[in-house]
Amino acid sequence: MVEDRRLGDAIAYIVLSIGVLIVAFPVWLTFVASSWDNATIINGQLPLYPGPYLFDNYYRILFVGTSGSTREPVASMMLNSFVMAMAIALGKIVISVLSAYAVVYYRFRFRMAAFWIIFVTLMLPVEVRIFPTFKVVSDLNMLDTYQGLAIPLIASATGTLLFRQFFMTIPDELLEASRIDGAGPFRFFKDTVIPLSITTIAALFVIQFIYGWNQYLWPLLITTKDSMQTIVIGIRKMIVTSDALTEWPLAMATAMLAMLPPVLVVIVMQRLFVKGLVETEK
Repeated sequence: MVEDRRLGDAIAYIVLSIGVLIVAFPVWLTFVASSWDNATIINGQLPLYPGPYLFDNYYRILFVGTSGSTREPVASMMLNSFVMAMAIALGKIVISVLSAYAVVYYRFRFRMAAFWIIFVTLMLPVEVRIFPTFKVVSDLNMLDTYQGLAIPLIASATGTLLFRQFFMTIPDELLEASRIDGAGPFRFFKDTVIPLSITTIAALFVIQFIYGWNQYLWPLLITTKDSMQTIVIGIRKMIVTSDALTEWPLAMATAMLAMLPPVLVVIVMQRLFVKGLVETEK
């Protein structure tokens, strides 16, 4: 039995190692390409080890910019993406928690109808309502602003459903105990519901931060100034198809930098994120 278990563990580690190599190799190749000059990449002579232009390329892309269709440094693009992603994640959490709390703990007419109306909006993503959303944002003079980037993407039926399902698992005894202690709805929400929801909040934050960071279509529509473009838009503009050669080392460096914030968020919040997705007994 011990030998069979060791053999099974060895096979599992081999399979996992192969999977990691398959996933990590393109990332490594991107990092290597970001450390060489453009001629090396264009001539097809890219080696598998980092080159001598690593710090020069990253300094230039972070603080100087490129000579392509976008001349803004990546540092400003990352700031725009970070503000947008944080606003979307935090806004979705606040709205989802409040709406789910109202649906579960308040008794009012058409309560379930309101919930199902919220739920139906899952069938209306921003791509479906792109024209009326753009028209409203334009009429409110929110083009090329952080408000225009974030506010139309904040409402989340997914978050409301997630918190509603969790709130329904909170024992009624906790609500009764809070009432006996003289706690009102706000105090019960602040002292009992929110502390119990930390793992769910963390899971939703990670998902929505990555969702906001990776947005492409909406920022492409409402940003006309280079100073307001996000890093995903910047990567696309760096890949030139006519008149000039793409500066591939700078584009690869930008791609590497674009991976860092989502990866860091997942690493920092990994434990809470996993618990929020798989834990059933809070």
